[in-house]
Amino acid sequence: MTRTAVVTGGASGLGAAAAKRLLADGIDVITVDLSEKADRQVDISDDVAVQSLADELGAVDILVNCAGIVGPNKPLIATSPDEWRRTFDVNVMGTVAMIRAFAPGMVERGWGRIVNVASMAGKDGNPNLAAYSATKGAVIALTKSVGKELAQTGVLVNVIAPAVIDTPMNAKTDPAVLQYITELIPMKRVGKPDEVAELIAWLTSDKVSFSTGAVYDISGGRATY
Repeated sequence: MTRTAVVTGGASGLGAAAAKRLLADGIDVITVDLSEKADRQVDISDDVAVQSLADELGAVDILVNCAGIVGPNKPLIATSPDEWRRTFDVNVMGTVAMIRAFAPGMVERGWGRIVNVASMAGKDGNPNLAAYSATKGAVIALTKSVGKELAQTGVLVNVIAPAVIDTPMNAKTDPAVLQYITELIPMKRVGKPDEVAELIAWLTSDKVSFSTGAVYDISGGRATY
């Protein structure tokens, strides 16, 4: 039986790399993004739109939540409430909406894999990226909670925490901030999207059966806990 995956943020960056890698495993992949390059154009922060997507697609076995925004790239005291709300709406509430829409079907069928994409920023906190760091910390805690909730259902929920990856999103990051967070990596290089996609492919497969609510670092050695 061919499995079906939904990958948010699938038009570029980690989402596109994950979609390509899952396709190579023979999985039917539906990419979701605001971009016209995606299979479905959906704003994941819109709960009604997300539920409509779930109703349209029907049975989905794998959910990869890659969609996200950097948010305000400046000191916290210079940020606005609206900038924080928008960052949380996409990075946290969008992830919540996707899980709420697709996890029930997985539970009903007794098998599913959900992988959320957080960031090392969610563990360490990056200067001038307070909103982004806070949302990624929230995604990590969210995953731990949902992983426990679904632990006996056959649906595994895990989260990855990449360091800097060579993606279009990081191309928009302030060069000084990018240099700072790259220098924190012992390997002294940024990661590649296909390296992250390989980890996602493993976490969405039958090869993983006794891990849920876990955080998987892919950081070139940056992770300290």
